Amino acid sequence: MARILALDYGGKRTGIAVTDELQIIASGLTTVETSELMPFLKAYFTSENVTDVVVGEPTQKDGTPSKIEEKIQKFLKKFTKAFPEMKVHRQDERYTSKQAFQTMIDSGLKKKQRRNKALIDEIAATIILQEYMGHR
Repeated sequence: MARILALDYGGKRTGIAVTDELQIIASGLTTVETSELMPFLKAYFTSENVTDVVVGEPTQKDGTPSKIEEKIQKFLKKFTKAFPEMKVHRQDERYTSKQAFQTMIDSGLKKKQRRNKALIDEIAATIILQEYMGHR
């Protein structure tokens, strides 16, 4: 089987998570500067078998799209042009950053470590991927 990759797309950074080849476990992979996301994905897809990408869908409490959704749509157009064979799925990402921060607290990370926004983004991507896997 192939891996599934998830993105917590952000204006500055994008958190990335991936499944194992059996698509059982979701794990944080890394966080990259959003400006370097496409080169990172090209390199990753060359070395790993990935068939599906899950992109977080940020919405407000009332269900309307967040401000970042416009940038995500532009990214998705570039992505599907560069990787037409890749299946793209969207997953609601409401509260994933808060859940990620709580996960860091529950894991016993020190206050200084919890300030690492890149780690929060990576954990949020993992949560997005876990929720997608739970719903399919």
